[in-house]
Amino acid sequence: MTARHPLRRALLALALPLCALLLSPVQAMERVPLSATAPEAAPLIERLRAGGLVLFFRHADTAGMPCDSSFRVGDRAGQRNISPRGREQSRRIGEAMATLRIPVAKPVLAGPVYRARDTAEEAFGVAAVSVIDGLTADDFSGPRLDWVLGEHRRLMAEPPPAGLNRVLVGHRTPAIMLLGPQVAGRAFPEGSAIVMEPASPPRILGIVMFAPIPGAGFHGC
Repeated sequence: MTARHPLRRALLALALPLCALLLSPVQAMERVPLSATAPEAAPLIERLRAGGLVLFFRHADTAGMPCDSSFRVGDRAGQRNISPRGREQSRRIGEAMATLRIPVAKPVLAGPVYRARDTAEEAFGVAAVSVIDGLTADDFSGPRLDWVLGEHRRLMAEPPPAGLNRVLVGHRTPAIMLLGPQVAGRAFPEGSAIVMEPASPPRILGIVMFAPIPGAGFHGC
């Protein structure tokens, strides 16, 4: 998450104290992400196999890539893109979910900023992904930020088709703005997924890393 963009700093300064007031002390605690293959994650993986949940992925690894400069959706050169190992991480996410027999509703929904879009397309295939403005990164949303956050809220609350899980691929800051301190700090690394029961507000069941990269997940932008 960038600390250099003044709008983002201002929004988080307002959002985090409010979220902390709305959440219980247990809910407000920063969560610990789990590897999908860890014994502690087994109950959550079983829930995912049954379907009915929402996975909100943060885009894959961007370590070493230039920071955003233009904040224009179609300008790849002006965006922080996923790294080569981020592309590999994305492919491993798709493979891991298939191996774990986690059913996914199609299309997978991804934001239009390239690091989210590329993550989804590498993981699930271009034909299985629909790119939607409602999952745009906060810094790229401009005057539509309230609408974008409303679309995040709607997609997190809407039940997926029976027996399937809805997969959303986006960015960390909108998740923090909507879900609060429990997904801030080191709780939501690049390439991980917040697993939720769809509701308004959604109930977070855990944060899962299907393709963890040791020591990675945070950048200097």
